[in-house]
Amino acid sequence: MFQFAKAPTYILLSALLSTSLPAIANNASSLPDIGTTAASTLTIDKEIEYGEMYMRIMRASRPIINDPVLSEYIQDLGHKLVANADGVKTPFDFFLIKNYEINAFALFGGNIGVHSGLFLHAKTESELASVIAHEIAHVTQRHLARTLEDQAKKNPATMAAMLGSLLLVIAAPEAGIAALHATTAISIQGMLNHTRSNEKEADRIGISTLAKAGFNPQAMPHFFERLAEQYRYTTKLPPMLLSHPLPESRITDSRLRANNYSVVRLPPSEHYLLAKSRMVARYVGFSQTSALNWFNTELKKAPANQHKELNYGKSLVYIDKGQYAKAQQLLLPLLTAEPNNLFYIDAATDLNLYQKQYDKAITRLKNALQYQPESSVLQLNLANALLEAKRYQQSINILTRYSYQQPNDINGWALLAQNYAKQNKRDGELAAMGELAALRAQWGLAISNYTQAAQRAKLGSLDQARYDARLDQLRLQQAKFEALRSSF
Repeated sequence: MFQFAKAPTYILLSALLSTSLPAIANNASSLPDIGTTAASTLTIDKEIEYGEMYMRIMRASRPIINDPVLSEYIQDLGHKLVANADGVKTPFDFFLIKNYEINAFALFGGNIGVHSGLFLHAKTESELASVIAHEIAHVTQRHLARTLEDQAKKNPATMAAMLGSLLLVIAAPEAGIAALHATTAISIQGMLNHTRSNEKEADRIGISTLAKAGFNPQAMPHFFERLAEQYRYTTKLPPMLLSHPLPESRITDSRLRANNYSVVRLPPSEHYLLAKSRMVARYVGFSQTSALNWFNTELKKAPANQHKELNYGKSLVYIDKGQYAKAQQLLLPLLTAEPNNLFYIDAATDLNLYQKQYDKAITRLKNALQYQPESSVLQLNLANALLEAKRYQQSINILTRYSYQQPNDINGWALLAQNYAKQNKRDGELAAMGELAALRAQWGLAISNYTQAAQRAKLGSLDQARYDARLDQLRLQQAKFEALRSSF
């Protein structure tokens, strides 16, 4: 799939924002039922507003992976878990960040980020799902809101300061962490204790969700145990800045809770192994040589029934290296055996486009869309193939519908901008670029782009009316965004 430039290097969020996995736990084996009371601090609607604001800032400042194949995979996995979670009160959105650290975090409003490095350490899909289930529990139990409420009871001025600090953690992590420490200095130990309770609760509820969704509930303690062994001799940081502490009490507690459920023995997940291979090939920070070495090493160790996923990863590296014959030799048998596999279709499309075999790619994608008409991967690939084939209006028609249905997907707007630029339709290009800017909270640029688009459109035309209407919406969104920020 087409690839866009990534944002600057990501710095881990603080323990309060990321609630990274594994996190701090106390020695108590029993877990109090502390419920989800946080309404006196933040309503659900307000949490969703904050979540939207934070996500706009995240898109501008973090290396979010805008890969349609991986995005569709992580969304499918996350929503399978959400469908089996209790107490869901917000919509959920799952996104990936290019970072080799083992981490995942939950923001306000059901926004859950997963680091690419997690795929290197999770050996099974159940282990990856255990991390995501833990973060879903943080959202359903409103842990971030409850932590703020706990602090606000002790110091009414603290909540606004902490909300501002959390925003700083996203916009400028080093400054944000310092501000967060300053605002909570009077009750740092109490906040840590509250966080520990949250972590134990998220483990308990996460394991339950894992079991209900059909995954192996033992995956969580297995993951903990392996990481504990890996970091056994690592010098520990101060508790507030530990990204994944591994106390024995937490491992023991998760093991005891998982033992309450039947062990589920699942075959290796093909889609997880394919997603992992794609991560290794493109998003975990390996050089192309290192990635090939990784695949070759794994091929020597892996059972024969997992070779196809590893060969898929090798084919991606060869495509990126411009060694198309080697890529085709690996990919063709995979696609022949599974012609509707989106991972393989996407890779084959890349290969066709680099070799200027546009009609071949377009025909394959149209055929696949007959069986999976709602697939984001297929729609975006087809739009991109049409763009490369200089069939701009057909591409625009697909992307106009797609962006209406998926307005927060950067891929759709970026491709629209490219199509309009190729057609020298400057007003359409400016409007699409305006949407990209708005998704990154660059309100001044978004409004400027739409103002120029309206000026370039034919006077009294439907396009001009549409641009003017969108300008009014953007100004309202900007005012709402700034009002939230000024409340800090």
